[in-house]
Amino acid sequence: MKIFNIIVPVYNEEKTLEKTIKKILALKNNQYLIKENIEIEIIIVDDFSKDSSVKIAEKLCKNYNNIKLICHNKNKGKGAALKTGFLHSNGEYIAIQDADEEYSPSDYIKLMEKLIINDLDVCYGSRYLNLKTNYRFSYFHIFINKFLTFLTNIFTGLNLTDMETCYKLFKSNVINKIAPKLKENRFGFEPEITIYIAKEKFKIQECPINYSPRSYKDGKKIKPKDGLRAIYCIFYYGILSKIKKNS
Repeated sequence: MKIFNIIVPVYNEEKTLEKTIKKILALKNNQYLIKENIEIEIIIVDDFSKDSSVKIAEKLCKNYNNIKLICHNKNKGKGAALKTGFLHSNGEYIAIQDADEEYSPSDYIKLMEKLIINDLDVCYGSRYLNLKTNYRFSYFHIFINKFLTFLTNIFTGLNLTDMETCYKLFKSNVINKIAPKLKENRFGFEPEITIYIAKEKFKIQECPINYSPRSYKDGKKIKPKDGLRAIYCIFYYGILSKIKKNS
């Protein structure tokens, strides 16, 4: 039996957490996972939520034996929550799932199938490759994401369309190699891990996914200061990796 760890970082997601987890749990009946002998284990990492997210997560842990809850004792950021989840994962495959229902867990079947068939190390789910998706991106959102992806491609030599995507699927060898190095606690996580993937020459491809974004009023979105931090990380880790490579 192969284990598929899905890490769910949580900060004040009482309205959507249980719905998201139950969508993940429903994947246990997926025929592809059954055929490949893959079993899902969920790791919820609560980043010091102020609402009832922890109580909901504790209830889910009692009701399902394939869910683990880890709680931070202070708010550290999504990147820090993901690193905590990575370091507590023991599966052959590790993925990320936000708790806000913007992404559909069923899309991970497509990523898993592509990763296995093409013998990839990493598969990213791209929101921009799915031409049939009726999501409503703001122009600001599109510009920031495209620009950050473009900069990352310059430093890595990759040809990604959506570096900022939540949906990232890894083989365990990637996480074992990269997770201990991760330093970015917030939105700098995305370019940081992507640059490490390129530096270590892990085989990566993208797969189209669905996306149903919340509005800025309803959900936590990237802000100008987060975009600036991401730009800094692209230059910092990109240049640093090149210096170390040439030294």
